[in-house]
Amino acid sequence: MGFAILWFLAVITLIAGCESSKSMEKTCHSNDLKGLLSFKTGILIDTSGRLRQWSGRDCCKWEGIACDKTSGRVIEMSLPGFSTSRDSPVQAWMNGSLSSSITLLSFLEVIDLSGLSSLRGNLPPSIDIHLPGLKKLSLWGNSMDGPVPESIGKLSKLEELYLFENSFSGSLPGSLGNLSRLRKLNLHSNRFLGGVPATITNLINLESLSLHSNFLTGNIPDDIGNLQVLKELDLSCNLFTGKIPSSITNLKAISVLYLDNNHLVGEIPKLSSRDQMASLAFLRLNDNSLTGSIPESLGYLSSLQRISLANNELHGSIPGSLGNLRSLTEIYFNGNKLSGRIPDSIGRLSELIMFRISHNMIEGSLPHQMASLANLQTLDVSFNQMSLSSIPKWLLELPSLSRIYLARCSIHGGLSEDLLTTPSPVQELDLSANHLTGSLPEWIGSLIELYALNLSMNALDGRIPNSITKLGTLGLLDLHSNKLTGSIEPIFLVQSKYSGGSLVFIDLSDNNFTSGMEKIGTETQLEIHHINLSRNELRGKLPESIGRLQSMESLDLSTNSFDSDIPATLANASSLKSLKLQKNHFTGKIPNGFLNLKNLKELDLSDNFLEGRIPYGKPLNNFPRKSYAGNKGLCGIPLDPCRP
Repeated sequence: MGFAILWFLAVITLIAGCESSKSMEKTCHSNDLKGLLSFKTGILIDTSGRLRQWSGRDCCKWEGIACDKTSGRVIEMSLPGFSTSRDSPVQAWMNGSLSSSITLLSFLEVIDLSGLSSLRGNLPPSIDIHLPGLKKLSLWGNSMDGPVPESIGKLSKLEELYLFENSFSGSLPGSLGNLSRLRKLNLHSNRFLGGVPATITNLINLESLSLHSNFLTGNIPDDIGNLQVLKELDLSCNLFTGKIPSSITNLKAISVLYLDNNHLVGEIPKLSSRDQMASLAFLRLNDNSLTGSIPESLGYLSSLQRISLANNELHGSIPGSLGNLRSLTEIYFNGNKLSGRIPDSIGRLSELIMFRISHNMIEGSLPHQMASLANLQTLDVSFNQMSLSSIPKWLLELPSLSRIYLARCSIHGGLSEDLLTTPSPVQELDLSANHLTGSLPEWIGSLIELYALNLSMNALDGRIPNSITKLGTLGLLDLHSNKLTGSIEPIFLVQSKYSGGSLVFIDLSDNNFTSGMEKIGTETQLEIHHINLSRNELRGKLPESIGRLQSMESLDLSTNSFDSDIPATLANASSLKSLKLQKNHFTGKIPNGFLNLKNLKELDLSDNFLEGRIPYGKPLNNFPRKSYAGNKGLCGIPLDPCRP
């Protein structure tokens, strides 16, 4: 009996313990729980399924939530759209609104709701009062809008702020300059207006500042050089004006400097010593209105790997000090007013991969020292005042060269057969605007990795060789303004290795071609976007198969001798934006299906033998009279009314 009593007492004790354990089950602070559940309620779709698992009252165990071990309060809310699962990238998205009740989680240090795509809402105006301990706020890659409140400057512990790729608008608050602990400030790809507040230069701990792709105006702050630990500065793709501040050379830690695509003027600031900007690796100043010469002190930037000064108004010569930059891999100086010769020192840039100096006034020939550029893949010296006479043999022996642009370099004679024996197969070749003569050689079909071929504006004659059908990767073909004759059929019979074909752009205008249109759209080349066959001697019927080119955006067959009806199937080319058929002998009516060409912005059917009523409706009635002029039988809007 004594044993039974002991057993009974043990059971009672166990039950009491279990009940006590249940009563001590952890629960969230009421404000934290309310804030999180309000956030969950605001989300209509969560493709990750994470919010579906938010149940019970112990929110510290919920996925994406972390709590302080002492206080039990929620300190981190991390539900990014991009994550990894079993070492594979996973992307999730949420559709809904960011509840303002998130501010109830007053102990939050980290908010990461980035990359969720369809998360809407704005930043609470009183964010500073409710989230005073916030260290990281990451809302990038969403559909957030509205202004950044002035109160954000009171988040004294904030170290990282990522709001890029949203629709935030308004001015950048000057209070940002109060965030003394801020290390990362990334607001790019929004709709911000106005200037960059001068207070930004107070952020002495800032390592990364990215404001690109907004609508920011005014000058770059004069004291930008105060940011001594700044490693990345990207102000590109805005509307900044004025000069580049001279203090920018004081950015000791800078590695990435992008000021391109603005309206900056004046000269490029000069460096006074090798210690300045010693870590700068990537420099983009292209697409501005910069003047003056390229500073000789550019040679101090010993860490420089990539430089773009393209599309400015720079003059003078390319400095020889460029040869000191042994880490340089890419040079873009195209689209300026540079003169003189290419310096011999370029040959010392053993890591150089890309060299683009087209559309300048560079003279002379290619320095033989460039024969040592074993890593050079792309050379573009087109449209200068260079005189090469022929392609240097040593150039075609460079081990890595595959993209060759030598347009308007005074090259004479026929195509060099040395192009067949280059160590790296030629992928892009531009010899346009030279003095090439003779016919297209049959061996052209052996350049089987050729993607782009531009031999326009020369004096080539003869027929297109059938071997061109072997160029299975050919995407761009420009032979305009030569003396070529015969059939264009081989172009449409190129046997592509890609479904839908490889050709995207064809320009055979200003030649003497007479036939070959019957093969258009009959084989594999169905993804052509742009076709220009104008000013030839093409005649006969435009085939029904042309309607198979549903990706075609522009078609120019003007100034030929086509003498058929316009095929109704052409209306199937629904991507057409520009259609030019003027100065032919087209007959019959304009197909009613042309009313379905909703993307059509340019139309010219003038000077043919078309007749009947112009189909009524958009877009055909929106074009001016000149689009239909010279067709005596046409009537209807925008021409004169048809007779009963």
